[in-house]
Amino acid sequence: MFSLPISDAEVVATRPTKNRLDPWKPYLTLIEPERSSQGRIEDVLTIFLTNRECPFRCTMCDLWKNTLDERVPLGAIPAQIRHACTPQSAAKHVKLYNAGSFFDPQAIPREDHAEIASLVCSFETVILENHPRLINHRCLEFHDQVQTGLEIALGLETVHPAALASLNKRMTVEDFDDAAQFLVKNGIAVRAFVLLKPPGMDEEQGMEWALRSVQHAVEQGARCVSIIPTRGGNGMMERLQATGDYSPPVIHSMERTLERGLDYANQQSSKPRVFMDTWDSARFFDCPECGPARAKRICEMNLTQLIPPTVTCAKCHS
Repeated sequence: MFSLPISDAEVVATRPTKNRLDPWKPYLTLIEPERSSQGRIEDVLTIFLTNRECPFRCTMCDLWKNTLDERVPLGAIPAQIRHACTPQSAAKHVKLYNAGSFFDPQAIPREDHAEIASLVCSFETVILENHPRLINHRCLEFHDQVQTGLEIALGLETVHPAALASLNKRMTVEDFDDAAQFLVKNGIAVRAFVLLKPPGMDEEQGMEWALRSVQHAVEQGARCVSIIPTRGGNGMMERLQATGDYSPPVIHSMERTLERGLDYANQQSSKPRVFMDTWDSARFFDCPECGPARAKRICEMNLTQLIPPTVTCAKCHS
């Protein structure tokens, strides 16, 4: 089932061209509602920072499209944050997502950390993303600098060992566990990313292993888990789809996986939040009649962390 091993060279060889970006501006800024750890629905400002490409060439990743080939100049990342933090973008929480690892010194210059911290310290929560193998003392230094709630998002992806190895992520489940435990021990909140239906899985396997991965992340201390439907669009995924090693999940699977994840989470004393990523959700519609209603229901579950009445459809008999 997982006859993949894929190299960096193979991943890069299938890529289309990158987008052209300005190193002094974020490539995208969004304000979206999210259920907070206190159970309130509050706006989150997400700043997609322009910076150097991640050194890990993951099979499923398309984030490299909006990255640079060289490290940004000193001062560029603070300038991007100032550009995004306008009076019109008022929010209580901020995500600094950089298509890689915040604590990779070739991505975000360490010399800029203090200024970055001063720019975001007024937010109740600052959420960063980082590869589990790059979790180290720099996280603690930034935590001291920012002096507000810090949450670091780690990509677990899947606890299926063969599937994880096939993603060319260069990490093990144990690497995730070590990183999560280090952060929790030092008072830093953990968010985890889990893939729904990575290459090598059919629909049922995709849902089952996503749920197992959610459970594992929570057991390791994650208080928020975002489930990401595995998408095409980066070249390599199209190649795997052509060979029958991958097909995208459908909206029914997204809905059922989130239901199962919430059912599990709501039984835990820690009450972790579980979200399903809805970015470009229409591409996963397997039924045009009920797809929009199911996407709306997923959004409702994300915000309430409750399971509303099911959607029924005469066309697809579900």
